[in-house]
Amino acid sequence: MASTKCSLWEKISYALGDAAAGGITWKIMSIAFPLYFTNVFGLTFADAALLMLVARLFDVVTDPLMGSLADRTQSRWGTYRPWLIFGAVPLGLVFALLLYTPDLGPTGKRIYAYTLYLLMMAVYTAVNVPYGSLLGVMTDDDNEKNQFSSFRMVGAYAMGFITLLSFPYLQKLVGGTEAHQYAVLGAGFGILAAVLTLICGLCTKERLKPIRAEKYSFRQFADLFRNKPWVMLTIIGIATNFFNGFRYAVAGYMISYCLGGDVTVGALIINFTVLMAFGEVTCMIVGGVAPKVAQWAGSKRMAFIIASAICFVTSVAFFFIPMDPKFIWLMVAMVILTSVGIGIYSPLLWSMYADVADYATEKFGTSSTGLIFSSGTMAQKLGSAVSGSLIALILGLAGARIIPDEFGNNIIDPASVTESVKTMVWALFSLIPAAIALIMGWLAYKFPIKK
Repeated sequence: MASTKCSLWEKISYALGDAAAGGITWKIMSIAFPLYFTNVFGLTFADAALLMLVARLFDVVTDPLMGSLADRTQSRWGTYRPWLIFGAVPLGLVFALLLYTPDLGPTGKRIYAYTLYLLMMAVYTAVNVPYGSLLGVMTDDDNEKNQFSSFRMVGAYAMGFITLLSFPYLQKLVGGTEAHQYAVLGAGFGILAAVLTLICGLCTKERLKPIRAEKYSFRQFADLFRNKPWVMLTIIGIATNFFNGFRYAVAGYMISYCLGGDVTVGALIINFTVLMAFGEVTCMIVGGVAPKVAQWAGSKRMAFIIASAICFVTSVAFFFIPMDPKFIWLMVAMVILTSVGIGIYSPLLWSMYADVADYATEKFGTSSTGLIFSSGTMAQKLGSAVSGSLIALILGLAGARIIPDEFGNNIIDPASVTESVKTMVWALFSLIPAAIALIMGWLAYKFPIKK
């Protein structure tokens, strides 16, 4: 390897990759899509739930295959970078089309939504799995890996903050119907995501050469399940994405149902994107010092346990805040405190995947970096898919109903939003994530790699 130290610009360029994927496309898909598909696009709760579940379960198969394919890529641009360079434009284009509401009937809309959502998941996988794997071949210095991972999280959360905070104001600026607003913003954010992804692919370097298997074999998939750290970390990854998935997917319903709509405080409009934007900026700040927290705690594993404890305590505390707009700043404060825990564990998680990839190379003799990092992307999608689908399903079972408005658009029947529905929404944002945080902490305690 030419050097173990990497430039500041390369770290920033690497961060731009997750600013595009995590801060723009995935953030909007996680927080806005459950509400978008039911209230704007016009799908029923059942259709929206099935759509997100089927698409993400589809990724359980495609992500490992993509990881294996990326591991075997050989080109003038390296092993993983070409997927970012040539996947940037498709990522932005498909994302823009997904936020466009076509003038079709119910069946046509359903076909359009399923087709574009599945295509978006495939393109996201083709870009994000190699992006995550890139961390394993840029340097063999553990401290540098932690810094790259930290920069990645700062990039994702900084752009997530900008995206979520600006979204309601950009909607007002665009004007027109909500469908028009989402279509215009989808195009704008799609172009930005494509540009940032391209910069990441062009301005990073692969310094390590993966030890490739001589020929393709399904043995590498079997080896994963003999890799105890991988099994443990995959379960941890799914748990963290359940934690985030429930909170982000239900935030829109919480503001709409429990608080009666957007809360205006002076010139500030606090809707569901702005509420979560406070958490994004907190994660951005805390994520930058996560490596220092790991050093102070003695290991990434112990820092992860501390972060899980913070998430548990603050999530339980949120449940006891009254459902009243007068307490909006207390809600904001609790979101910020919860995000301290998220900001600590998020960058550490990806650095731990790099540790697992190193362990696998030593134990089995060949590199499976892409395959191992694909499990992180798979966990991300599976956690958000199941949580998002469960929310739509649970709210339907709790009594929330979809009805047509005077223009024929599907909306939530206000009469169906009972106190039990509101309490369920509140618990989905607080108590259920708290229980998941406990599981995360216990799993981290059992994790065998103690770097």
